[in-house]
Amino acid sequence: MDFFQILSEDKIRKAYQDGEFNALPGFGKPMVQEDLSGIPEELRMAYKIMKNAGYTEEEGQLRQEMMSIESLLHKCDEGEKDSLQRKLNEKLLRFNQLMSKRGVKTNSSVFKNYELRVQRKLNK
Repeated sequence: MDFFQILSEDKIRKAYQDGEFNALPGFGKPMVQEDLSGIPEELRMAYKIMKNAGYTEEEGQLRQEMMSIESLLHKCDEGEKDSLQRKLNEKLLRFNQLMSKRGVKTNSSVFKNYELRVQRKLNK
């Protein structure tokens, strides 16, 4: 052990004996363990950083779904375009709602147009 490790261990032990840790939130309660077993070990730290920054799994899933719907839109026939466009608009609306909750400004015209239509219907 080096000097700094011994010194820090000693300070922690002294603070514990003096009861300085007793007023901490969650003292005496079991820690909540996150289940990260489904995430590869080399990606767990990146996952935790993204989670602490406010990036959610739902956000990532919505991005992937929107990309796949967009690629399907480019390859489908006219009969399927309307339903795919509706699905894309729903996903985009949900994504923009998540972003606005986080305080991220979105410039999506679809979201703005939808919001204007809802406001007009409510005002009637």
